[in-house]
Amino acid sequence: MPADEILMDAEERMEKAIAHLGDSLSGIRTGRATPGLVDSIRVEVYGSMQPLKQLASVGTPEPQQIVIRPYDASTIKEIEKAIVAGDLGLNPQNDGRIIRLNVPALSTEVRKKMVSRVKELAEEAKVSLRNIRRDANKTADGEEKSKEISEDDRDKIKSDVQELTKKYEVQATEMAKAREAEVTEG
Repeated sequence: MPADEILMDAEERMEKAIAHLGDSLSGIRTGRATPGLVDSIRVEVYGSMQPLKQLASVGTPEPQQIVIRPYDASTIKEIEKAIVAGDLGLNPQNDGRIIRLNVPALSTEVRKKMVSRVKELAEEAKVSLRNIRRDANKTADGEEKSKEISEDDRDKIKSDVQELTKKYEVQATEMAKAREAEVTEG
């Protein structure tokens, strides 16, 4: 595998790890209502599990409320059931056409749990980044052993991979800090 391919593969995988962190962080509750809170909900309709966003539009008309408008009114009961089963701590109110979710303000204890969860997710992302670095370094070592690349090229790859790792670790830390601030201020 040529040097640039090793780097491209590592960078691509690191991008995915950061994107995954972003998705995970969007599901963390702050004191504010966001459509991201219900993104992970899957609803059993039409004989299969469907993501909620494929069955309804989700909006936040007020800072403390999420409104879910099913595209097909006959799915409203299943959506309501999935929200309750989703264990979000939100109580759906169904008026037959739309579902309202009132997002209560977070207690200090819940905020602390959410902040620790944010830190956990950030640390998982960093571990993932370090594993990607290890894989890229291992690949570079293997290529050098099989005489595909020179020792200097291998060292350059390792140096570039380390730079990428630092860059993405900083990104993960900044994302986590921003989300922590949202949770604590909420």
